[in-house]
Amino acid sequence: MSKIRLPLAIIAIFLLIQLPTASSAVDIGEGPIQIEAERIQYITEPESYKAEGNVVILFEGGFLKADRVVYKVETGKAEAEGNVFIQSGNDTLEGHSAILDTVTGQGVVTQGKAFFEENHFFVRGKRLERRGDQDYSFHDAEMTSCCGDVPDWKITGKKIDVTVDGYGTIEHGTFQVRDFPLIYVPWMVFPAKTTRQSGFLQPRLAYSEEKLGWDIDIPYFWAISESTDATFYQRYLSKRGFQEGVEFRYYLTENSFGTIYADYLRDDLDVTTEPGDGELFRDWKEPRNRWSWYVDHESRFESGLAIRANLKKVSDNWYFKDFDSYNYFIEHYDEDEDKPFSRVDFVGDAYLSYLDSTVRITQDWERFNLTMLGQYRDNLRTHSNERTLQKYPEIILTGWKQPIGDTPFDFDLDSTYGYYYRSLGQRGHYFDFAPTVSLPLNAGRYFRFIPEAGIRDTRWDSTDTSGSTDDSRDNRTVYHLGSTLSTEFERIFPMNWGSLDKLRHSIRPEIQYLYRPYASQDNRPDYVEFLDEENSITYSLTNILTARFIDEEGKRSYRELVDLKISQTYDIIEARRGKPPTATDQKKRPFSDVDFELTLSPHSFVRFTSDATLGVYDGDWKKLNGLLRVRDGRGDSAGVEYRYTRDLLEQVNFDMRVKVTDRLDLTYQKDYDRLEGENLETIYGLLYKKQCWDIAFTYTDSPDDRTYLLIISLSGLGRLVGVSGTFPGSD
Repeated sequence: MSKIRLPLAIIAIFLLIQLPTASSAVDIGEGPIQIEAERIQYITEPESYKAEGNVVILFEGGFLKADRVVYKVETGKAEAEGNVFIQSGNDTLEGHSAILDTVTGQGVVTQGKAFFEENHFFVRGKRLERRGDQDYSFHDAEMTSCCGDVPDWKITGKKIDVTVDGYGTIEHGTFQVRDFPLIYVPWMVFPAKTTRQSGFLQPRLAYSEEKLGWDIDIPYFWAISESTDATFYQRYLSKRGFQEGVEFRYYLTENSFGTIYADYLRDDLDVTTEPGDGELFRDWKEPRNRWSWYVDHESRFESGLAIRANLKKVSDNWYFKDFDSYNYFIEHYDEDEDKPFSRVDFVGDAYLSYLDSTVRITQDWERFNLTMLGQYRDNLRTHSNERTLQKYPEIILTGWKQPIGDTPFDFDLDSTYGYYYRSLGQRGHYFDFAPTVSLPLNAGRYFRFIPEAGIRDTRWDSTDTSGSTDDSRDNRTVYHLGSTLSTEFERIFPMNWGSLDKLRHSIRPEIQYLYRPYASQDNRPDYVEFLDEENSITYSLTNILTARFIDEEGKRSYRELVDLKISQTYDIIEARRGKPPTATDQKKRPFSDVDFELTLSPHSFVRFTSDATLGVYDGDWKKLNGLLRVRDGRGDSAGVEYRYTRDLLEQVNFDMRVKVTDRLDLTYQKDYDRLEGENLETIYGLLYKKQCWDIAFTYTDSPDDRTYLLIISLSGLGRLVGVSGTFPGSD
């Protein structure tokens, strides 16, 4: 009996190895490969696993699902058929069949589709091939970022090769809208960048009837290293010539970085202006060299030392007037000081009056600051810069308000040394020293009284190269006395009205007194500030109404509903003046105009701001500005602005954005000059947005120009078309 049982046992074990098992799972080798399926069969030669029924293969970085899979242990390749689904990271591949290398991630999917998460891109094709970690090849394929079976747009190609963070190429491709082919291209290249890489940036196309002609700009970005890069601007202007520009950026450390830019154009356009037409005269009949350059560098040190160089220069006074539709400085202007690379701190348009180039070195201590400044100013409104004042250098030492030892007194300091230079006119040395001592006193919680006394000593040594005045070396010493008396009253009112829990009303009256005696200043140079004799009282009243809200979840929020400040000055000198023998106006006018500052926020969607000045003797408004802005939670908004300065400005501006649907926005803006009785600018805009594309159109009508801008953007590809220009026949 035993002799028979041994061979039968061996045969039984062999059959168990060869026959499939139900609901099986195996781990293969020491690597992270795991196979799960309803049936798994081990094959010895070549060593492989045959899995069927809800097959799942887990590998490093992803998994594969299919109806049937043969996994070859030696090569690490999986041959899958039936409802194939592969996920690698956030990207997915689906198809009828696939061959996947689980080690390298390379593979081929037939009759498949792919989804790339980062750009939200879909690809379909007869054969989808992943040739490397970043390289793909698609055959008889189409790609789009639109969801749905019939996408709004797609790009098709007999063959599409893509290198992520590089470029893609299309052979025999079409651009289609809703399955309708609009454009055929036998071959094209396109960027497929998701990170900082070298390559061409979005081109720009525009048209200007009078100044530039066709304006085509094709920038190229060069990622030199992790800490440096450059952009080359190739710009063709059909009326002027070819302009070349280069921007170089460097990031040495977190506290040391900078930008250098320069451009050059050999300008072929003849320009002649008539004297007296409101601009500087020029008569250009020959080609001229036009250029600009810009340097912005900043370095900060742990010791509190900082160096900032901001230098800029243009070839002529008309540079920003001729290129006001587009230039590097307008494109990179930003008010945000936290953007060191993309920020230019001035608007380089036709209204720019001057350029300041500065080198500033600052040293901060706990209670003092030292600033050394060199500044050169280019006046763009005069033919000559000879009378423009320059600072070579200016040194400022500031002492913040601080206690004097263990005494109750406070001390602060403003002091300046400067050498002010101009080729024609007054120039020379300047020194100003102005310490102030104050004594803050509190009468319990009710009043705060701060008397102060200070002295200001100013010295100068000037010469006049124009010969209109004599050279001067003199000084001026003036003291001042002042005080501030303030208090604050408040009351809190319980409301319990909806989400409005409480209201806090605070009233802050304040009185300031300033006395400064008369000082002779007849021989001061024009770069020394004139100090008026002062003996005045300024009083103000500030009302603030603050609301506290509590939502249904118990979260608290605060909003200032009303902030109103009213102030006026009483001139004691004017009140005490005697009547001159020849005076025709017998009335004294010691009271200044009344200033108002108001902010209203009755609702989170409504805000009104205003500042105004009222003449108390004639009862007329000398200045009246107000802005009302209303919005809703849907995205609609409207604003009305009124700006008035007596005998100088009266303007009404209106803007509106209407969210017609979730996809369509309409905008309207109108600026009207009531003083001149003419429209300054009217802008109509339309923005239509869909999941994978949007189109924006604006039309601008102004007294001397009519322009349009059309931009079509495709999600995942960026701006497809951007056209702007001047209507033929406009002035």
